[in-house]
Amino acid sequence: MISPAEKAARFRALHERPGAFIIPNPWDAGTARLLASLGFEALATTSLGLANSLGRVDGTNSVSRAEVIENCRVIAAATDLPVNADLENGYADEPRAAAEMIRLAAEAGISGGSIEDATGNPANPIYDFALAVERVHAAVEVARALPVPFLLTARAENVLFGRDLDEAIRRLQAFERVGADVLYAPGVRDLSAIRAVVSAVGKPVNVVMSAADPDLTAAQLAEAGVKRISVGGALSRLALAAFQRGAREMAERGGFTWMRDTVPTRDLKAIFREFA
Repeated sequence: MISPAEKAARFRALHERPGAFIIPNPWDAGTARLLASLGFEALATTSLGLANSLGRVDGTNSVSRAEVIENCRVIAAATDLPVNADLENGYADEPRAAAEMIRLAAEAGISGGSIEDATGNPANPIYDFALAVERVHAAVEVARALPVPFLLTARAENVLFGRDLDEAIRRLQAFERVGADVLYAPGVRDLSAIRAVVSAVGKPVNVVMSAADPDLTAAQLAEAGVKRISVGGALSRLALAAFQRGAREMAERGGFTWMRDTVPTRDLKAIFREFA
């Protein structure tokens, strides 16, 4: 295994080189290793994928902070690839308490991570502007004080909650001013909105394809100025869709034709043997 410092350097280099890169989202060691075997250069955790694997509802604090950090540890240790962590809102409202999540993720071997401005409270889903900025600032301070560089992503969740893109951009600009390394407004769907975000800021932008038009390609996103392309919990949902199809065929028709679509055991053994 390479050192955390080398992983961190590789991760930052991905954000500094020309073009865009895809950072897919595994939810356990096995899926991390499958993705690594396909040549991806970095990975990102997924809160939805983790919740799905535990049979819990995502976004309701049903997954504990300790479980999130343990998932980070497992995925970071599974391969030599740098890992970005979905740290949700830091499991706290107060800025310094939320920023503690950054330190815990770094100690778990994570090379970068995101903090969002969603509260988890349906009655008031987005933190007030000033508090949201203060939370990112506190996270930046913790990230800068770590012994190994940590790439901090700041997320503006407004669009996901049906709010104005201009407000999301205003927040991203403020997050940039207080030192965020990467900026991210999940929920942007088309190229015009994506271009608006990219042109409004001066730091690398992450776009998540689970919320964007699936007909878009990495080449189109790169041309629009996107640096990092993630997929959130979409691969988890894809896997569960295949699982459901097979299970329904057995339950409803007593059939097993889904066996034809499975990955051969020998192929899985060959992939996992590389990491033994």
